[in-house]
Amino acid sequence: MSVDLVVASFTSFFVTIDPVGVVPIFLSLTAHLAPAERRRVALRGTALAAAILVGFALVGEALLDWLGIGMPAFRIAGGLLLLVVAGEMLFERRNERRAQRADTAAEGEADALAVFPLAVPLLAGPAALTAAVLMMSEQAGDTADQLTVLATLLVVLAGAGVLLLLASRVAGLLGRGAIDVVTRLLGIVLAALAIQFVLDGVFQAVGERIPNVSPEG
Repeated sequence: MSVDLVVASFTSFFVTIDPVGVVPIFLSLTAHLAPAERRRVALRGTALAAAILVGFALVGEALLDWLGIGMPAFRIAGGLLLLVVAGEMLFERRNERRAQRADTAAEGEADALAVFPLAVPLLAGPAALTAAVLMMSEQAGDTADQLTVLATLLVVLAGAGVLLLLASRVAGLLGRGAIDVVTRLLGIVLAALAIQFVLDGVFQAVGERIPNVSPEG
């Protein structure tokens, strides 16, 4: 097992998954859920993200080639989906839906949050999917190195799961007003991140069709 490979893999996955950055977003998205539901969202979302990333790392490149789909499409789609979430956080449209429901969130809503946006695209986003495919393709033909890449990926995701579970304690320290302010601020941040995903996907797509074109010009 190469130490350099472990460091490179860990850095790549930690930056693209960004478990620390997901924590405040997770708190805002699940602020209306009971503690038990919040923990379930954290565990299911992390487990689903792990399954998606590991599966994509193993078969992603071949699957995309077979379907004729490029990674720019994943970046653009992920950015658009994240932009929808950002809009709801910014304009508090989630509160309008909650007012029509019981005080306790429905189980289906908690399960839906675990899938979108927590698992996809916050944890298993376009950047993380791309990193998984690239890291595995670079170690093609070396089973031991590929297992090292997968193990490192799972370590990062396990760390993300622990951080999300601990985040439920932080939620109790925040008041309603603070949560509203943080939610709107994070909505702006998410909107910027979403647009960046879309722009990266567009630049990558254009660069593939016109080799001399790049994001830097």
